[in-house]
Amino acid sequence: MTVISSADLELRRTVEALDKRYLWHPYTEMGSWIDKSQPLVIKSAAGSRLHDFDGRSFIDGNASWWTSLLGHNHPRLVEALVRQAGVLSHCSLAGMTHEPAARLAAELVAVAPGDLMHVFFSDDGSTAIEVAVKLAVQYWRQMGSPDRYRFVALDGAFHGETLAPTALGGVAEFRRPFERIVMDVIHVPAGSSGIARAFSQLHEVLSQNADSIAAVVIEPMLQGCAGMRLHSAGYLSELRKVTREFGVLLVADEVFTGYGRTGPFWACEHADVVPDILCTAKGFSGGMLPMAATLAKDFVFQAFVGEKSRAFYYGHTFCGNPLGAAVAREVLNVYRDENILEQAKPKAARIAAAFEALSSRPYVSNARSLGMMGALDLVGDGGYFGESGWRVYEEALRRGAYIRPLGNVMYITPALNIPDADLEELLDIIDKSLLAAFEK
Repeated sequence: MTVISSADLELRRTVEALDKRYLWHPYTEMGSWIDKSQPLVIKSAAGSRLHDFDGRSFIDGNASWWTSLLGHNHPRLVEALVRQAGVLSHCSLAGMTHEPAARLAAELVAVAPGDLMHVFFSDDGSTAIEVAVKLAVQYWRQMGSPDRYRFVALDGAFHGETLAPTALGGVAEFRRPFERIVMDVIHVPAGSSGIARAFSQLHEVLSQNADSIAAVVIEPMLQGCAGMRLHSAGYLSELRKVTREFGVLLVADEVFTGYGRTGPFWACEHADVVPDILCTAKGFSGGMLPMAATLAKDFVFQAFVGEKSRAFYYGHTFCGNPLGAAVAREVLNVYRDENILEQAKPKAARIAAAFEALSSRPYVSNARSLGMMGALDLVGDGGYFGESGWRVYEEALRRGAYIRPLGNVMYITPALNIPDADLEELLDIIDKSLLAAFEK
């Protein structure tokens, strides 16, 4: 039995009291949270595990909202952060520059697909998408087509939390409260609903509206918040062709899918597709700091060159922050030096096998996996407000794993370098938690 020190016990009680009195949590009905007798209070994290004040350890099956792709507190990332903090913690990129941002931009272009040559930094996935949206609208205005300000996105899409990403979003529960204040977006079926139907509608939308559409925005291969929906590489390839046919920009949201989550470094590589604009965040800084980037092809960049009025009048206070840039550079070094993508391949195969085995359970309606992601659709009430996944979540938490669901979708997205022993324990916990939740 774990012995809890009186100091830890008192600190946990203090944190819990302060939290319930002052803190507003994301995606949480706060009344039920405040009524919780003892919420999970995390003290520290290392590798693939979270540790609470009660001495318990939890395998982080979601990589803390899909960010800690190299695990928590990777020693090389911590060292890079400390080293940079002793030199330069922050300075603006307006009218000056600094080494971490300049070198990171060059190194990011080197690993980017195709001819994405220019990098604009921001704070997180939402702002990376905001940058892409504003770039696309201003690009067309400066190219003499100011009426091209509308966007096309997929049903079930999720692209972030600020207003432009909310408009692009196709998850009704997230979009509905703000429908009256968001921009005009046309939503079309995703490839998961059948490629023929999806392309028939996309082709119809573009053929009728191309003169008013700035860009199509897509999560390549894997729609996260839609419930870990997959579409094929063929769908992605055809999407690139049809956007070229109608002269529409293609924006790839690789915030979740990039940095090896789906197998290759970028999900676009499944189809050998190069978008016109690409957004990255989450694993970009290893889950250490808010840091994001939007990459663009040279023809997009050139539309902003010339008179002062053609500048991209947009920016963030912490754009290209030296601390975030230094850590993001070290993330790329770790991927290279520790051969992360190759090391992840057998782990991905193990996830695929485990989720395929679970597909025969009577309470599982659909099982799927891609790279370091495995997901199950559970029977029962569907949608984001479904309770089936939460039953499994509670059982898993009791057994030592944190696997926050998407309604009735139970999924895992662990660190790419999760130790094999931890992965096996996580998969075993999922198996036992499903049995406990549905076969009591």
